[in-house]
Amino acid sequence: MSFLDCSCISPTQVQPISIEDQYEDVSHQYLSSDVSECTFTWGGAGSDDITALSANSAHYQLLSELGKGFNNLSQVRMARHTPSRQLVAVKNTNLDECTEDELLQLMNEVLLSRLFRHPNLLTSRLVFSSCCQLWVLTPLMGYGSADSLLRTFFPDGMSESLIAYLLHGVLKALQYLHLMGYVHRGVKASHILLSGEGRVYLSGLHSVYSMMRDGKKVRTVFDMPHHSPALLPWLSPELLRQDLHGYGVKSDIYSLGIVVCELVSGRVPFQDMPPTQMLLQKLRGSHCCLLDVAPSPLGELRGLKVSRSGVDSGIGESVATGSLTRTATAERPQSPAPKNHSVTLHNLVQLCLQQQPDCRPSASTLLTHAFFKQVKRHHTRDSFLSLMYPAVPLGVSSPDDPPVSCSPSPSCHPPTSSIAHSTEEVWDFS
Repeated sequence: MSFLDCSCISPTQVQPISIEDQYEDVSHQYLSSDVSECTFTWGGAGSDDITALSANSAHYQLLSELGKGFNNLSQVRMARHTPSRQLVAVKNTNLDECTEDELLQLMNEVLLSRLFRHPNLLTSRLVFSSCCQLWVLTPLMGYGSADSLLRTFFPDGMSESLIAYLLHGVLKALQYLHLMGYVHRGVKASHILLSGEGRVYLSGLHSVYSMMRDGKKVRTVFDMPHHSPALLPWLSPELLRQDLHGYGVKSDIYSLGIVVCELVSGRVPFQDMPPTQMLLQKLRGSHCCLLDVAPSPLGELRGLKVSRSGVDSGIGESVATGSLTRTATAERPQSPAPKNHSVTLHNLVQLCLQQQPDCRPSASTLLTHAFFKQVKRHHTRDSFLSLMYPAVPLGVSSPDDPPVSCSPSPSCHPPTSSIAHSTEEVWDFS
């Protein structure tokens, strides 16, 4: 039964969501056989392709829980398609517990997934309903999110080579979205996913917003996204300001700069600030920087040089305070070996976090930045594993994990996992 035909969605009639009929269709540019310069595969071929799997909930064996999403209304689990033995990720949402607005958001995400076609965007490849449960299947992201990698394996930050690898895939996805006339509005480390085959995906399509009006692409929009407060540190000053100037695709570039600081140090700038203080800091032009140089206004960073001190214990909270951002993970020991960041990485952060949106480069321009010259054109299995060490993809160490249930319960409520797992989200689908 189709999601759109499910009689248990809502007792009231839901109006269909209109998607712009006219947009700049650039999908064909990204669907060639050489889909990504920095992607390679090994092992089972086509493990990221799940379009041929069946749309029958009885054919899936639910395994361990990976996380939650959609305001904790959705449970994300690893599952095995029993006929083919292929591992996938399943997001189950109880439609009876959703408000009408939430149902519209779900429908919009499904429709957008059918519109977007890019190898670095995680779209809903297979969607169906069973009883009152909406099943959304995606390829299994074996390495999870960049956020989970930071918390589990790289608490003091990732190597520049791995950061370049991840950001290169994210920028390709943003380039596509921006050309299609959409702004993402949710770029953060937990929305950067990495498959076991080494492909980088950008998720979080529920926050995507169209910049098409009357068949034409506009430069700015004024809609305030319905985000949780946890996402505020990544949002740009112009998006938070909500004035008559609006915001555009360059807002995503600012968020990418925050992500760079996050990946470098393992800590999120502004995270522990009260929202009002964070807003004031951003509107005043305070920015984050890598702490092997002293924090200073962007206009004063004339020559970018690596500091002789080599100190890299976090990221600058602001120009005014010059203190380290304290997060929930601040009690973690600092890296015993100080790190010096490259000049190109400093310059990348500087460009992305410029106060004026028009001064920030586009995603297409950033793809030509010198920092990404280290991304090899053809990766090998050994070179990728060396970047990821000591992380191990899901399904490798224990492919035969005990199932949560061999077949879905006839109830509208998903079974409770009997497998012990951390209370922290492993895979953020929100």
